[in-house]
Amino acid sequence: MPSTQSRAQATWKGDLGHGKGTVAPASGAFGELPITWAARAERSHGVTSPEELIASAHAGCFAMAFSNMLATAGTPPTKLTVSAACTFETGVGGAKITTMALEVSGQVPGLDQAKFQRIADEAKLGCPVSQALKGNVEITLKATLA
Repeated sequence: MPSTQSRAQATWKGDLGHGKGTVAPASGAFGELPITWAARAERSHGVTSPEELIASAHAGCFAMAFSNMLATAGTPPTKLTVSAACTFETGVGGAKITTMALEVSGQVPGLDQAKFQRIADEAKLGCPVSQALKGNVEITLKATLA
């Protein structure tokens, strides 16, 4: 089975609370993005966090998996819109990603809400990012047929 490998690089300067860094994909698909502790713990605008990047990856991966499963079922989507919210918590035991909430709305001709939900649930289980998070992060899904 063929495999691919994706790469990224991070650079960090300073201590955790006052330092800052950047992350960038090796593909060059986008340039360096700034990262800080504040972006993780306080939601700093204009600066990303590992959790925001994981949410982005999960939204994109789920959209592809769901699109494929809908097409395989004979009902390809006209459009899917997926959002992912990754919760980062600090406290006793340290810092941890605790939940990922996926929401999808879709335009799929010839499909009812029940089947849309069933296929969405299957896509959540089959999505490679969901599989990577499984057992460590609670993943929820809300699916709405437009």
